[in-house]
This record gives sequence, C-alpha cells and structure tokens, in this order.
Amino acid sequence: MASNYDYDLIVIGSGPGGYVAAIRGAQLNLKTALIEREHLGGVCLNWGCIPKKSLVKSAEVLDTLRHAQEFGLTFDNLQVDYGAAVARSLQIVSRQTKGVGFLMRKNKIDVIEGHARFIDANSVQVSAGPLNPAAEPRTVSARSFIIATGARARDLPGIEADGDRVLQYRHAIRLSEIPESMLVVGAGPIGMELGHIYATYGAQVTVVEMLDQALPLEDAEVAQEVVRAFERRGITVLTSSRTESFDVAERSVKVTIRNVTDESMQTVEVEKVLLAIGITPNTEDLGLVAAGVECGREGYIEIDEFMRTSRANVYAIGDCTGKMPLAHVASAQAVVAAEHIAAQPTTPIPAERYTFMPRCTFCVPQVASMGMTEAQAQAAGYTVNVGKFPFMPNGAAQAQGVRTGFVKIVADQRYGEILGAHIVGPNATELLPELTLAQMMELTPAEIAHNVHAHPTLAEVVMEAAHGVEGLAIHM
Repeated sequence: MASNYDYDLIVIGSGPGGYVAAIRGAQLNLKTALIEREHLGGVCLNWGCIPKKSLVKSAEVLDTLRHAQEFGLTFDNLQVDYGAAVARSLQIVSRQTKGVGFLMRKNKIDVIEGHARFIDANSVQVSAGPLNPAAEPRTVSARSFIIATGARARDLPGIEADGDRVLQYRHAIRLSEIPESMLVVGAGPIGMELGHIYATYGAQVTVVEMLDQALPLEDAEVAQEVVRAFERRGITVLTSSRTESFDVAERSVKVTIRNVTDESMQTVEVEKVLLAIGITPNTEDLGLVAAGVECGREGYIEIDEFMRTSRANVYAIGDCTGKMPLAHVASAQAVVAAEHIAAQPTTPIPAERYTFMPRCTFCVPQVASMGMTEAQAQAAGYTVNVGKFPFMPNGAAQAQGVRTGFVKIVADQRYGEILGAHIVGPNATELLPELTLAQMMELTPAEIAHNVHAHPTLAEVVMEAAHGVEGLAIHM
C-alpha cells in the first residue's frame, strides 16, 4: 500500500503512545515502521510507570509486614533490601520491553533505531542514537507520520541535576540505596509517589510545593486526606512554599525554602534532592519547521480531535502534545490517530474530553479521579449535589485494615450528570473505571446506586457514595 513511499505510516517514539499507534496501524493493514532512539517502551516502561509501580508494590509489602501483628503474624529480624526491590523492578522492565519487541515482530512492524528529524512532511533522516552511535544516517519516507516523542523532566533554574545529590526521576527510579533524608521539590503525582516509596523504606522525606495544596489537580478534600496520611508517617509536606537556593556539598544539600504566604524562611539539609516540578516536550530537535508542523506554548505540538497537527499527514500524540501527560491518554490518542490515518471509523477526543480522562497517583493512600473537582464545578456555574462515603464502615476495607479514605461523586443537581469523581483510599485506581464508564455513557449516580455491587467489596463504597448524592447512603 505504500506506493511511492517506503511506508504508509512511520511512528516516531515507542512509548505507550507510539508502540500502540504502530500496532493499531499494522492491524489496519498499513505498512508501518517505528523509530526509537533509546529503548522500546519509552519513559513509561523503562523509567516511569512500570518500575515505579513495582517499587510501590514493594513498599506496600514492607508496610504490611510492619503491621503484621494486626493480622495475627509475628516474626523477628525483618531484613529490608531496597536494592533487591530495584532489581525486581528492572526484571519487570526487561520482560515488558521484550514483550513490546515481540509485538513489533508479530505485527510485522519495522523497528528503526536512531534519532528521527524531518526533512519535509513525507520524509525523515534517521541519525545515530545513544544505542547505535556508529550507525550511518538514512532517509525513510511515509505517507503519514505520528509523532510520539514524549517529554522529559523539567529543570529548575539555578540547580543542575547531577544524578548524585540532585536527582531527576530517571536517577531516582534507579537508586540502589535509600538516602537517610530527601527533599522532594514538587507535590504532583511523581513527587508524592517517590516520596512515599522512600519514606516507607526509612528516608526522612520533606515535600515542597509552591501552590497551596499538594496534588494541585485533585479535589481539595482528597489532597488534605493524603497530606494527613503522609504526616502521620512522619513525612513533612510544605505547601505555599518555594525553594530559594541550593548549596550542594560533597555529602549533602542545604536548601533554603520560603513560605510565599508569610515570607518566612527556613533551611533544610538533606542527603539528596529530587526535582519533580513537571515536564517539557521533546520537540526541539525534530525538524518540525521543515515538516510544516506548528507548536504552541512551551514547544508542545498543537493537535485537533483526531490528533492531526497543522500538517494534514502528520499527527502527534502523548506528552509532546501537552494535553494530559499520562500513559493511558497517549494510548487512547494513538488508537484514534492510527484509525483516522487508515480512514476507519473512530471516536475523536475533543479538547473538553480530557477533563474526564482518569488521573491516578500511586502513593498510600492511593488517589484516582476524573472530571471536575467540587470547586471547579461550582466555578463553572453548576449547582451540585455531592455524595461522599468513607471506606471506614465498609466490611472489605475493615478486613484489609483500612481506616482512611473516601469516594466522592460530584453531580449536577438539575440533571444528575456526573461532573467529577474522586477516590482516595485502597485500590482507588481499580475502582475508578466504573465511574469513568458511567460518565461516558451518561449514567447518573442513581443508576450506579441501583446497580447491584457484590458484598463484601470495596466497590460498595462507590455505590454508597452514589446513594449519597441524593442523601440516601445506607450505612451512614
């Protein structure tokens, strides 16, 4: 089908957006190639979601062992080896990477190693990358392209991440030993997740957030619940605070922190600093001007609801678009882009739909949400009903030793439309899909409440919160 071109579709970048796009394209009979300059699977598989989730699980097991007596188990001489947990995470990464490679071969997708740069809208030059520094440049062409080059951790002005005293997430996820103390700059999901892991393994952790709440994108009540849980474990969370200066020494870093509310100052000395202040897109060395692709704010690629850029045959997905930097969002965009390129029916993702994409933070307590917070719904002019139900009374939660967290549903009072859902507590990310599906299918909380939920399960808390929207929670 490629006719005058080498391929029907070339995908640049092999993260959870890129490799999914390549597979979907191949399934739709497009002759497809995938260009990757580092490792198959991208940041998510190699340095982000997968190894981090593995370490979160190790921390969960450790925390359970420390409270084993509650479950009738006692033992002596607990040995903790964080290096072994990291080694396990890398084994999982290796298996997942091999799995992606297998899927490429199974779907007859050509994998080209190297760095791609557009020559024009239908061809790219592939030069040597980190894994093949001696490779000769080559040019490949395609009828259509999907850019899936992702993003990288943002630098903080005035401080360089050296991988020793000052870390970015790529350094932090591969530490073989837990530091005695750590300052985490940024209380978004990455900062809170890694801070949780290090604290569970014994580090004295301080988290600094410039905005007035941790997890700034989450509902205020959810953020407060997480901060209370962190503080009970000895983690210090400083909101409305910013780092003013860093004094990096051989064995420690002195950080001056200013409270932006009262202008007070304090100095914290820690073994390591983790910078988790956001991301910046990998778009500056792709030759986008030559391809006729326009970028918007901060270098993010502008797209429409089918992931098309300003150049009709060039699409973009994932973190490089600045829509929502989450792996599952990139994968969803990938399917839409590939199907549109193949002229197949697809479901577009308009700008307003991103509000209702699931958001997840894998700390303890776990956080999952979608849609508007209560404050955002009110600010948008809605009169809302809110159903909120805690995990504490739930039988399954009590059996698991859970004492904190809740499910909160925000609904339009007039029509019952679900405007937002917010879960903080055990298995929150596994409980959220019922609510995202309900919102997408325009179900109301009343319909969720009358759907029979098995007992005893944590999902009953979702049902109770749905009852609570009308003030009719059963076990409250």
